[in-house]
Amino acid sequence: MRLTRIDVLALALAGTLVSGGPALADNDPCEGFKWDVAKERALFASPATMATAGKAGTASPVAALNRLVHLKLFPTSQVAFPVAPGKSGSADGTYGGVLSLNLPASGKYRVSIDLPLWIDITADGKLLPPSDYAGQHGCTAPRKIVVFTLDAKQRLQLQLSDSPQPTVLMTITPVPAG
Repeated sequence: MRLTRIDVLALALAGTLVSGGPALADNDPCEGFKWDVAKERALFASPATMATAGKAGTASPVAALNRLVHLKLFPTSQVAFPVAPGKSGSADGTYGGVLSLNLPASGKYRVSIDLPLWIDITADGKLLPPSDYAGQHGCTAPRKIVVFTLDAKQRLQLQLSDSPQPTVLMTITPVPAG
């Protein structure tokens, strides 16, 4: 029996599907971040703590570190951001909120979220530039991670804006050494 090129390709594909090889492994939309995000992935698989963001920087609750938080946001029109968000989207139909950051040490921190929203951190009335970011479309555990280099001695505030949903899952974690 003589096999055609199509027969060989069909047999190879069938073997890959039956073995659960690369064709199935590549279907995880959360694979492919440019860093090791095992800690964030583990947190996103854990039970979430319920919390509510603040509507203004002066009375914003403190963000939890190393914990998955299910954070309630407010309509953007009700939020008085300490600094204008770095992305100016439409306030209509979007949500946002403010949290204070009390860090145990200066260094790099990751803010990880499950939605396509904007993340800013402010200090001394200014936006701090992110040092890096990554995202995976189709992934919600997490979808987006933004890295900031932060000084624990500064009064820091986390601003979330332009969210399409009134709640967001979020973690804040120190960047692993190395």
